[in-house]
Amino acid sequence: MSSSTSVGSAERPLRVAVVGSGPAGVYAADIITKSEAVKSGELTVSIDLFDRYPAPYGLIRYGVAPDHPRIKGIVNALHKVLDRGDIRFFGNVEYGTDLTIEDLRTHYDAVIFATGAIKDADLNIPGIELEGSFGGADFVSWYDGHPDVPREWPLEAKEIAVIGNGNVALDVARVLSKHADDLLVSEIPDNVYAGLKASPVTDVHVFGRRGPAQVKFTPLELRELSHSKDVDIILYAEDFEFDEESDRQIQSNNQTKTMVGTLTNWIAEQPEDLSELKASRRLHLHFLHSPVEIYDSPENPGQVAGMKFERTELDGTGNARGTGEFVDYPVQAVYRAIGYFGSALPDVEFDHKKGVVPNDGGRVLDASGTHVPGIYATGWIKRGPVGLIGHTKGDALETVTYLLEDRQNLPLAQAPEADAVVELLDARGVKFTSWEGWLALDAHELALGAAATEAGGSHGVEVKRERIKVVPREDMVAISRDGVTATV
Repeated sequence: MSSSTSVGSAERPLRVAVVGSGPAGVYAADIITKSEAVKSGELTVSIDLFDRYPAPYGLIRYGVAPDHPRIKGIVNALHKVLDRGDIRFFGNVEYGTDLTIEDLRTHYDAVIFATGAIKDADLNIPGIELEGSFGGADFVSWYDGHPDVPREWPLEAKEIAVIGNGNVALDVARVLSKHADDLLVSEIPDNVYAGLKASPVTDVHVFGRRGPAQVKFTPLELRELSHSKDVDIILYAEDFEFDEESDRQIQSNNQTKTMVGTLTNWIAEQPEDLSELKASRRLHLHFLHSPVEIYDSPENPGQVAGMKFERTELDGTGNARGTGEFVDYPVQAVYRAIGYFGSALPDVEFDHKKGVVPNDGGRVLDASGTHVPGIYATGWIKRGPVGLIGHTKGDALETVTYLLEDRQNLPLAQAPEADAVVELLDARGVKFTSWEGWLALDAHELALGAAATEAGGSHGVEVKRERIKVVPREDMVAISRDGVTATV
């Protein structure tokens, strides 16, 4: 190949495929386009972003509570990147089915997997299989209108346990306890509103294994709990234990100090006689509880009837140990929200214990620990489901830095032409969506919200609805592809 047609030149850009259009994937694509090599003109790139869903944004669209105040800002930032036009979006394309690793290697010089983690981490205790025991991530997918989950959700419990002390646990607890009418200002789908509206819930209990200084949620998530109307927050004095490590964390970490301060203020303001609390629903925050067993009852065998915990105490290091004291709570549903777990990718090595693709700084490794040339990973599938959006940016920068270092030694794509992958998808009958298609779907969802508002509200409630999310995959695809050419 002559220098005039070398990879990275104007005639033959470096072709990169990114699988996953959540923050991890979008940030990786954006960082490549803004790299010094590209800005200086030394390198030209052509990037295609693939997603299994018809719409972009990944876990921001399908993994964050609809009333979360940060959603709009994050979506706006991702929108600006994709709206520039230098990164192509292909939605409704399933890796491993519609496109294989061989296809990607045929059409691209490098592939970055940014598929995240969408499954619930396991909680291996007796009774976890009972009816009424759910994964928090599954519930999040339902209330976020995920196209591949059932439209209905069994919301029949009056008393509910949520296991976990992270942001997802608080999201789940807040949505379960919040009145459905107060969610209409969000993009909540109509089927989700109907399900939550009919819920008979009175009490939601959130349980953490350690103390208030060791919680994993953020001040923003904690404060959001207090914004729910007609929901009382209840805390328990016996749960407020602090050891030397707790004191160190409070003094050295402003976030921990803020959260502990908020919690202690709440319990100080709480009436001693809880009967003075008059809200129709209650959200209980429990600490120093380790889950032991979910059990049923003779009256309803196979159905969650309660949950047993062992009381714990802090051990001086910030960790907790059992005390031998056990307590029971009558609940009819249990949601485990102890973290996400990654899913294996076809034809890519996978660490089933950690739930990640084995990698060295983002360079994907094979079974022998050797870097697979041209294959990379970023985000939660690279490092596990930890950290916030800021961590994702730094993570993507590390991966992209290695990719660009490797660019002279990448295995060259055999069919790098930009339209070749479009022809392949068309030939296979894949109804892929595009960025222009997402703009059409976005406008449609906004129009649904405007129509509901103009009609005097929604479901008999006068409220401004900014957007109503479309749920069925087939509807999303049809709206996205209507009038959009197959050549994107």
